[in-house]
Amino acid sequence: MSANPPTPTPSPPKTFLVACGGTGGHLAPGIALAEGLLARGHKVILLISSKKVDSRLAEKYPHLTFLRVPCAPLSKNPLRLAAFLFRQLHGFLFSVNLVRKTKPGGIVGFGGFTTAGIILAGALFRVPIALHEANRVPGRAIRVLRPLATRIFLPPGVTLPDSAARARQRPMGLPVRKEIQREPRDAARAAFGLSHDRNVLVILGGSQGASSINAWVRDNLRALAREGIQVYCVTGLGKGGDETITNPDARGRPVKSIFSPFCDRMATLMSAADLAVSRAGAGTIAELIRCVTPAILIPYPQAADDHQRANALFFEQQGGGIVIDQTRLDTLTREIRDTIFNDWLMRKFRENLTRMDRANSLDILLDDLENIATPRAKTKPPAPPTPA
Repeated sequence: MSANPPTPTPSPPKTFLVACGGTGGHLAPGIALAEGLLARGHKVILLISSKKVDSRLAEKYPHLTFLRVPCAPLSKNPLRLAAFLFRQLHGFLFSVNLVRKTKPGGIVGFGGFTTAGIILAGALFRVPIALHEANRVPGRAIRVLRPLATRIFLPPGVTLPDSAARARQRPMGLPVRKEIQREPRDAARAAFGLSHDRNVLVILGGSQGASSINAWVRDNLRALAREGIQVYCVTGLGKGGDETITNPDARGRPVKSIFSPFCDRMATLMSAADLAVSRAGAGTIAELIRCVTPAILIPYPQAADDHQRANALFFEQQGGGIVIDQTRLDTLTREIRDTIFNDWLMRKFRENLTRMDRANSLDILLDDLENIATPRAKTKPPAPPTPA
């Protein structure tokens, strides 16, 4: 009778530092990773910025530990560049003290301006470092800091140019928060005061909002209402308050449209939608896929290295929706109408989105992080044979 297979030894508890502030697209996967690490018995400190979007999202997770790191985004403006350099130096010194005090088993950076200081401090103390890039064009922070990384996680099919970095690279999707799950449609609509028997269009401009898309919504609200399409528009923090507008449909019946600066129930909102019109940040796309919500993506044209266009085109190639350039907003109403009322096309989009969500990125990421954070035991060379 064969012996039972050995039970894997669980990784001993460690402290992980996760740099993920600056935008919702960085913070949301950081939160997903933190919750996964906590579930495995580790301690996690999330390093965020002082931006309003970070504070608003962090309030929802009182069980997590957040620290605001001194930092500022890079700017070509001379005064802002000086502020950037000063704040980054302050952030580096802050990070050195934090690493010395916490003795982390690993540091994870999700890119953006909160990442550099803690990664440099980690390298100084020889802490294992992982970098995660969610966009299909690696950002500046990932490109600059990659020589210091033990592991580099990139979207499947994306590679870095140098062979040394490729040896440390792993294909990895974006970890999604555990509460981002598809919900029953009618219950989701009721949660936002939307009618269950009309089509729902959700507008998402990213965590900062999108002024051009917000303006388009205002200009085309009556036309959408005439088609019987309800609108829920997340305008972005600092871009107005909550507002409800009612317009008649073609038969004179009321159609509700809602504007809100922020939504902390994204799974519910995406589940309420038949179709989303959205910017093409990697975090938003990952949540659209998880909630099986077809989308018309409008890449932000000023995004660094035009990475949103690359994200959007891959989403379109995989069959999750379509892409429209911001210069073609005059065609958007027609595209919405031709998509949202096409039952066959919408069904195909949803089938493709379900297929796209098969990989469990979080568990794979957790396994690999525990692996690189566990020191390897030094093996002694075998003793020479004893002479006869």
